[in-house]
Amino acid sequence: MRPTSSIVYLQIDELIPSPGDPFPGFDEFSRELDRLGIPCVWLTNRTRLQIDAPRRKVSHTHPFIAEEGCGVYLPEDYFHLRAQASRSGRAEPMETMRLGRFTCLPVAEAQPAAAEALESLATEMRVSVVPLRSLAPRELAQNTGLQRREAELARQRDFDELFFFAGASAEQMSVFQSAARNSNLQVRARGSLWSLAIGASTSRCMRLLSELYTRALHAHARTVGITTTLEQKDFLAACDRIVVLTKPTAEETQSYGAVRSGRVLQVPLNSVDKWERVSSYVTERH
Repeated sequence: MRPTSSIVYLQIDELIPSPGDPFPGFDEFSRELDRLGIPCVWLTNRTRLQIDAPRRKVSHTHPFIAEEGCGVYLPEDYFHLRAQASRSGRAEPMETMRLGRFTCLPVAEAQPAAAEALESLATEMRVSVVPLRSLAPRELAQNTGLQRREAELARQRDFDELFFFAGASAEQMSVFQSAARNSNLQVRARGSLWSLAIGASTSRCMRLLSELYTRALHAHARTVGITTTLEQKDFLAACDRIVVLTKPTAEETQSYGAVRSGRVLQVPLNSVDKWERVSSYVTERH
């Protein structure tokens, strides 16, 4: 592995739509990071199967974090050392899973744990839910708004369980989410769909991977998180610097450029020099 000054954690779901082409300039930005020898770790709500095509299209060869903090996926022979987890003040080898072409560091519990937890919680709360895995192909495409092949990939989950509420009121859904939190279950909105996972943590995924980079490089590389959401708590917990790609109107973009506050830089996503500003912030020494 080449020595590097920075490691980038990049939230890709709005930058690489499913399906669709990457956001303008994204390819060039990725190639620039590769030229500088800066690893770019993708973060996504999607599965390893769903992002296989985007990774090939952009020639992404670095690790990624999938299903919103459920697991870290390492390409074959990327690291020549084992991941470690801290237990009782000691570093011990972390269990891994082989999933397709990747070695996975599981943070959430693997399926069918989430599927069973969803069924149990729905029964307990007397709320009707419909898991995507239970739908016929045509129903699956209709409920996800995806083409059949993409919809089929979306429901083949390694960790979390996608579902929708059937006839539940807003109050019932709120009570369901509260009960999930009390049981250490993560219930996250996905547009009209929902996801349930057990033990998922994006910040923990990033910290585990950063520790691997530190051990492989024999030095600490600065971590830079790039997100398109104003919800930054995972990045604040795990990254040294943060870039928020905001989505102002064209009129707002004309009135202000990038805004920096502490270790957070906000860059309008529709500004013409956004990727140059982000690259400069990633490589900035201070």
